[in-house]
Amino acid sequence: SKATVSVLNWARLHRTRGAHSLSTTMAGLGLGGFNFGMGGMGGGGGAPDAPAVDTAETVHISALALLKMLKHARAGVPMEVMGLMLGEFIDDYTVRVIDVYSMPQSGNSVSVEAVDPVFQQKMLEMLGQVGRSEYCVGWYHSHPGFGCWLSSVDVTTAQSFESSTPQNRGVSVVVDPIQSVTGKVVLSAFRTIDIQKGLMGIEPRQTTSNIGWLEKPSTQMLLRGLNKSYYLLPCAYRKTEAEIKMLLRVYEKSWESGLQMESPKQVQKDNLQTVSTLNRLVKEYEKMIVTGMDADEVANVGKLNAKHHIETEVENLMSRNVNQVLSTMNAAVVF
Repeated sequence: SKATVSVLNWARLHRTRGAHSLSTTMAGLGLGGFNFGMGGMGGGGGAPDAPAVDTAETVHISALALLKMLKHARAGVPMEVMGLMLGEFIDDYTVRVIDVYSMPQSGNSVSVEAVDPVFQQKMLEMLGQVGRSEYCVGWYHSHPGFGCWLSSVDVTTAQSFESSTPQNRGVSVVVDPIQSVTGKVVLSAFRTIDIQKGLMGIEPRQTTSNIGWLEKPSTQMLLRGLNKSYYLLPCAYRKTEAEIKMLLRVYEKSWESGLQMESPKQVQKDNLQTVSTLNRLVKEYEKMIVTGMDADEVANVGKLNAKHHIETEVENLMSRNVNQVLSTMNAAVVF
């Protein structure tokens, strides 16, 4: 009927004008981009197909970068220290940290100063002159003795680093030099969460199967804002062939170690102990000769071979004293 069509046209026009009036009012208040849907509360609002950071990313840290971070962090105890990480983004799932360098920032036991952009630019220029073409992929700092997490100041610093990296993929690494022991490094990598996306109903990150490879967060991490202001990234440590050779040579003795002069008191103490041991072994060997046990190999099975031990102790005594005499003579001539 004509009356029904007129009513429908009026309703359609009224709805269009109302929507236009609402959008105009929101734009006047500066809320044009705000989403009043229920996406942030489990509804269907937001942009479900918008690109989000994938949690399948893994931070691969080289052995050189790890050693330099630990050495820098231990040197600054009990204060916090910081530095920048050089590397590259291999693909959407790999962040590679090749090298690090320290920053001249001083800090206390809880926070660290902001980054000096002038020093950062000069350092990158000098690194480029020696063939380091990598760029900054994030930053690291130490938490001496109180675990790995990000404070409110750290979150602000991390956000500034992420904004300067491609696709906001900067990484924040925290290392604890005091809790790190031989064979175990207390280190974690984080990335901040955009709170505005959560208010607009947009998922800040994509949850993938990589969640099973993440380390279990500590209670301190959860209390300090983990999964609220920032989330955890898995770390992996890779070694090249050159780095493997470097690590194998860390404790390898070179030719100059034989010319190193030991403490005279320690040498005297070792000599007295060796002579005492030789005196005891000689008596045991003399007893074996008198009783004729030295010729009976079957009867000596499982017993102390005094002759062999005498040869070893004499060789050690002679080599130790010869090295000490040569080292003393070299030190007297050179210095």
